[in-house]
Amino acid sequence: MTNGLPDEAFLKAFEDCTLPSSEWHHRAHLKVAYLYLKRLPFEEALNRVRENIKRYNAATNTPENLERGYHETITQAWLRLVHLALCEYGPAASADEFLEAQPQLLTHRALRFFYSRERLVSLQAKAEFVEPDLAPLPRSARQGMHAPITKLF
Repeated sequence: MTNGLPDEAFLKAFEDCTLPSSEWHHRAHLKVAYLYLKRLPFEEALNRVRENIKRYNAATNTPENLERGYHETITQAWLRLVHLALCEYGPAASADEFLEAQPQLLTHRALRFFYSRERLVSLQAKAEFVEPDLAPLPRSARQGMHAPITKLF
């Protein structure tokens, strides 16, 4: 299970594509985002997340269609929300502890506050990042999107 698995073991299983596909769910995506954002500047973390999700999906034969597979806007939006929480509240001893302290991130449908369903499920949003149409994604006033969060603490 991803919940309780030590961060390094979890990230290694994800990167090695040995994480069981049954364990690749919303919380696991957030853990990956947190672990990369904690170590890397935002753009590098985004690139790493993007590349590794695509590689993991290929290794687990996840179909690429509108309903499944890699989705650029969803990935970037969640990465931005995890980054915001890191900037505002700081890291925790583990990814699981961080997520337990940030229950708003565990609400799978939270992006619906920012995106209409039509915009989020569009082919364009799947292929490239599109800005929200209901409300802008929040940004932290505490830190820009270019430095690793670990520099704050």
